[in-house]
Amino acid sequence: MREILQVIYESLGDDIQAYQDLYDLCRDEFETDHALKVKYLKRLSEAIEKKIRTTEDTELLTELFELHKKVLLKAAVDDFESYLLYVEWDREPDKKFYPPRRNVLSKVVAALQRLADDKIDLLAISMPPGSGKTTLAIFYLTWLAGKYPNEPMLTGSHSNAFVKGAYDECLRIFDPNGDYLWHDVFPQLQVTGTNAKDYRIDIDKRQRFETLEFTSVGTGNAGLYRAARLLYCDDLVSGLEEALSKERLDKLWGTYTTDLRQRKIGDHCKELHIATRWSIHDVIGHLEQEYGNSDRAEFIVIPALDENDESNFDYQYGVGFSTKFYREQRDIMDDASWRALYMNEPIEREGVVYTEDELRRYFELPSEAPDAIIAVCDTKDRGKDYCVLPVAYVYGQDYYLDDCVCDNGLPDVVDARLVECLVRDKVQSARFESNSAGRRVAEKVQEKVKEQGGITHITTKYTTANKETKIIVNSAWVKEHCLFKDSSTYRRNSDYGRFMDMLCSYTMAGKNKHDDVPDAMAQLAEYAQSLSANVIEIFQRPW
Repeated sequence: MREILQVIYESLGDDIQAYQDLYDLCRDEFETDHALKVKYLKRLSEAIEKKIRTTEDTELLTELFELHKKVLLKAAVDDFESYLLYVEWDREPDKKFYPPRRNVLSKVVAALQRLADDKIDLLAISMPPGSGKTTLAIFYLTWLAGKYPNEPMLTGSHSNAFVKGAYDECLRIFDPNGDYLWHDVFPQLQVTGTNAKDYRIDIDKRQRFETLEFTSVGTGNAGLYRAARLLYCDDLVSGLEEALSKERLDKLWGTYTTDLRQRKIGDHCKELHIATRWSIHDVIGHLEQEYGNSDRAEFIVIPALDENDESNFDYQYGVGFSTKFYREQRDIMDDASWRALYMNEPIEREGVVYTEDELRRYFELPSEAPDAIIAVCDTKDRGKDYCVLPVAYVYGQDYYLDDCVCDNGLPDVVDARLVECLVRDKVQSARFESNSAGRRVAEKVQEKVKEQGGITHITTKYTTANKETKIIVNSAWVKEHCLFKDSSTYRRNSDYGRFMDMLCSYTMAGKNKHDDVPDAMAQLAEYAQSLSANVIEIFQRPW
């Protein structure tokens, strides 16, 4: 039968009968083979959507719309995305939640499906405020409530206001006279009990522990709640004040493990964590340390701005956030808060080696010629590592960082940019780190610099020093002798902007996503001091 389904699927074109035949087979012949049924219903749904976008046949368009609704309904019990599309079918396009956000949230929906299908046990989702993560989770709760009405699910948050809002929104979706078609998907079920005081909703038969239970963390939940199908935690950190206190975060972790996680019963209860990340010591940070390498756990991060500095959440109908909005937010916020709240890159302020306000800054280079122009290069080693080349204009004991390359692109492209930078700045002397790739890059760049008439003399040095130790011990020299451009003179998404962001986000308090820039500055400190140590002073004999 699988072969017949595939043959019909491949024959889909302008004939509505082929679409109908595929739907009929999935509807009538495969009630017990859910995986095969859902697979071809999903394919059929995608084919219908594609044909709707391209056809100009009004009659065919009408028939496809009607069939699409039936296809989604048939798949909705087993497929979360089909459920999302179906339950909002009758709503106005600009009022719908999922369709305008589908392009971005589909990867999250797929992960939630894997959680429901027992492919994973733990899912953590980190996204900026207002991006739709919590509303998506509420729809997920109502879907699971229809699939498993007699297996309690517990939702926890720091806020009673959140708990009440989630409770009310679930009831809106369950309302048979409301905007949503939940009762079409689960026609045999209805709400059998509600408790507005304790925020509980029962579906199907009455039970001691209700289908959906909502509570705020730390309120004493022993004996009151159970989580058999799902434990859902949303924004357990109350805000910046709590995030700045490691002691309070450690206490929160203890509360989560004893007050929420202890409510899980059975081996099949899954965990869903959704949060705006504030600290590496928050609950998701702890879970990532414990389960980050497990194939049964997933940690999804979608930042506000993508690698091109464009918004990831510029949804249809103006329900998202534009690139302009995010860039303006970035401009008015301190870097640590921006990176944590919007880019989901939590930074520990207490352990930051370089802070913005302690660095020396300048607007223009001194008018006189520099004593020397030097550079160092921390070459790209693998994967997402950055190649970093800072250029320093030397005036006595001061080193003005006036140009740089900070790029994790393809090696050939980066090498060409290194050559361009060295020639442009008329760098006289440069030291390249001699690791597995450094010597090759140094030789190639030296050859290209000479071809373009550059004057740079490149040397290499192999280092065996511990990177973290090297960064920390050289940080005092950098703060005393190096001057960096004022933030008003460069763009945030430029090489210099990335350079400064990475420098000021390096922390001793936890894991660092990128340490290439502070490592390059440590190399510069060592190179500069080695040069000054070799200076020969000529003076008149005193006798």
